[in-house]
Amino acid sequence: MFTVLTCITEQHDLTLVWLAGLICFLASHCAMVLLDRATSSAGAARWVWLLTAGAAGGFGIWATHFVAMLAYDPGVVVGYHAGLTLVSLLVAIVATAGAVAAKIGYDRWVANILAGVLFGAGIASMHFTGMLAIEFPGTISWDKQFVTASIGLGIAFSIAAFRFAGRGERPILRGLAPTLLLTSGVVALHFTAMAGVTVTPGVVSLDPATLISPAIMVVTIAAVTFSLLAAGFAAAIFAVRSETKAARAERNFKLLVQGVTDYAIYMLDPDGKVSNWNAGAERTKGYSAEEVVGKDFSLFYSEEDRRRGLPLRAIETARSEGKFEAQGWRYRKDGSSFWAHVVIDAIHDEAGELVGFAKITKDNSKQKADADRIAEVTRNLDVALENMGQGICMFDKNERLVLCNKRYLEIFRFPEGSVRPGMTYREIVDVGYAANIDGAAEAAALAEAHYIRNMALIRSGVGSAVHKYASGNSIQQHVKMLANGGWVVTFEDITDRLKSEEQVAFLAKHDGLTGLPNRLQFGESVAEEMMIADRVRGNVAVIGIDLDKFKEVNDQHGHATGDKVLVELARRLDAARQEGEFIARFGGDEFAATKRFDELSALHDFIGRLEGALTGTVAIDGFEIKTGASLGVAIYPSDADSVDGLLANADLAMYRAKQSLLQRVCFYEAAMDENARRRRALANDLWASIDRNELHLHYQVQKSVRTGEITGYEVLLRWRHHQRGNIPPMDFIGLAEECGAILPIGEWVLREACREAASWNNGYKIAVNLSPVQLGHADMAAVISAILAETGLNPHRLEIEITESSIIVDKEKALRTMREIKALGVSIAIDDFGTGYSSLETLRSFPFDKIKLDKSFMAEVETSPQSKAIVRAILALGRSLEVPVLAEGVETQAQLDTLLEEQCDEAQGYLLGKPQAMGEAVVGKAA
Repeated sequence: MFTVLTCITEQHDLTLVWLAGLICFLASHCAMVLLDRATSSAGAARWVWLLTAGAAGGFGIWATHFVAMLAYDPGVVVGYHAGLTLVSLLVAIVATAGAVAAKIGYDRWVANILAGVLFGAGIASMHFTGMLAIEFPGTISWDKQFVTASIGLGIAFSIAAFRFAGRGERPILRGLAPTLLLTSGVVALHFTAMAGVTVTPGVVSLDPATLISPAIMVVTIAAVTFSLLAAGFAAAIFAVRSETKAARAERNFKLLVQGVTDYAIYMLDPDGKVSNWNAGAERTKGYSAEEVVGKDFSLFYSEEDRRRGLPLRAIETARSEGKFEAQGWRYRKDGSSFWAHVVIDAIHDEAGELVGFAKITKDNSKQKADADRIAEVTRNLDVALENMGQGICMFDKNERLVLCNKRYLEIFRFPEGSVRPGMTYREIVDVGYAANIDGAAEAAALAEAHYIRNMALIRSGVGSAVHKYASGNSIQQHVKMLANGGWVVTFEDITDRLKSEEQVAFLAKHDGLTGLPNRLQFGESVAEEMMIADRVRGNVAVIGIDLDKFKEVNDQHGHATGDKVLVELARRLDAARQEGEFIARFGGDEFAATKRFDELSALHDFIGRLEGALTGTVAIDGFEIKTGASLGVAIYPSDADSVDGLLANADLAMYRAKQSLLQRVCFYEAAMDENARRRRALANDLWASIDRNELHLHYQVQKSVRTGEITGYEVLLRWRHHQRGNIPPMDFIGLAEECGAILPIGEWVLREACREAASWNNGYKIAVNLSPVQLGHADMAAVISAILAETGLNPHRLEIEITESSIIVDKEKALRTMREIKALGVSIAIDDFGTGYSSLETLRSFPFDKIKLDKSFMAEVETSPQSKAIVRAILALGRSLEVPVLAEGVETQAQLDTLLEEQCDEAQGYLLGKPQAMGEAVVGKAA
């Protein structure tokens, strides 16, 4: 390394050395730039750039060598052989071009190594060929080590340079890396080789006067080199700028076309086939470019449009007129349609030849829908305007008519064609009165008065007014002033509405069916009578009235007949009423009456007249319907001091009368209220009975009549009240149904019975009664299913008992619930059969698993032939339907023998076993 530096500093002109280095750097950079151009080009352009890189770079490298040789001072006068000098130049050019070609022609490391070896070996060949071209008196000897090192350095630096070359745009430092490496390789090769040169002078020397001045040669070579390199750089720069501009323009065009997603923009060839496709086209029509390019654009039309030749006519129009524009339905890939605005422009080249068509499609479905909707709204508004129940007019600030509808003309009975837009309001008023009033003078006077009065109302801002006319009609006018000084006025004939309002006002305080006062007016009347009684120290009686067996009238004869009965009874009551007496209907078969009195005899007279009006017969549609009523009387101030209190106590008295067999009129007693309070308290305790653990279950055994074997147990609910002790089911079951507590209690019974039965070591069934309230519960089947799942009881061991009265309330819903329950595997028995309706239709509608014969028949089966006949008939019915029958209430052996004789299937009663709690001992005994 020291020898090389000594060679440079002591045997070379340093100015020329720096000039050589500059030329080498520029030549190397030019070669790298032109290599980038060749890499990014194709075809003939690539070969042009390749040869240019070889020529410019090679000449520059050769100039580097020649200037460096001129900088070398061997101590003798030297000259150069022209032929070998030219050969060295050609070697440099070929080596550079070959290296560039290798870099482009091969991939990755092969290209880098091959290009580096070609360049390094070529530059070494150029160097030593140039050395051979030197002519001087003497001889040159070489140090092999320096020669080998120079060639190795040249190849190594060249491989590294080409490793980073040909990568296009890079950061400045990385972009200069291949130039610096290539420059380093050339310089290292040259000066390392020169360090190994030994010049031995000869005897004869050359005459300097015959040689070209080195300074002139340096200037000439440098000028030529810089010119050549400048030309190469300029060509590269212009090419880069041109390509950049073209690429930017192309990129901008692609961004413009491809970035537009609201428009389908694509090209058609002269035959109408799709030649390119943008993102908007794919979004609008659903086809990808691969699916549609090369296809005829007619595939966007419907089959009908293609048969009519619409696509062909569109292309021909664009071809002949230069442009086609239209709107219509187009179709997407998935077959859906959209309303499209289509523009097809013919595209011609510089020579005027048709090269294709530019097609732009915009999805205007929303705009069309909006336009259609606006048009529809406009049509609807026109229709509504002409068919609205109100008359409407619009006047401008000059009182001239802008528009009016047909209803306006009808309300005021204008002659056809007499009212037209542009007429003044005064003219219209004159026409109206002239058409409807006899006598021109009177009509004119009325018109004048109407115009002055109404315009004053309009200009004053009064929004509404009602005009009553001699014809009896009432017209309501509503005015809305406009910002421009005009106004819109609507007219409504409210004659019928006023009559309806009067009727509504009447109905607000009267019963719609009978015309009697209703509860509201009755309460007001009682309150008024109470105030008067306070002043005169009188009494007020409130009488609650409920018709007897009126439900049977509706059931047997229909509600229409029932209404006629109510109307007739209301007429009789009103006829029996005297001054100061007040009678009202509350609804259904409930009436009420009130009377202020001083003597009880007056009250009893009033009650007698009420009974006389309500008791008797009513002839309706050929039927003689017997009527009657129960009356309850409460008196102010002794029984209550408020209207509601009087009504409540009168109701209590009336209910006692209904329960009585002999009395039809009952007066309120304090004991009734106490009984009602006790009942309410008991209802409250029922809700808390589960939480207090007051409920428990008893089981009554059911046995086969023929074998005496146990077939199951009926579950019976018992309530041990924390204060009152045991309360019979007949005292609390109905109450639980009334207050709604039957739902949680019934669910508890089901869960507890299933839980206990699941713990038995036998397979006996349990029968659980279901209340009508429970059956009406929408989720009853779900409740049973959840309980069975929770307790683990086999559904076939559970039997639900339902009375027929539970079904007839809402038969369809009840049967649907029963089917859902039976689908769980649970059996269903009809309880208390033989009482109530005992409808064969009920047995037909639902396939019951068991019929339970009511115990009332067993009590009389030994003494009553009728009861025994009924039992025999029900048992025969069960056999014919193949449904087992269980008889309840078996208490004697004779009764059991009768059942055995009549082939009854099962029985239960005190004879077979009393209800009891099912402890472990009982279960074991039963098993």
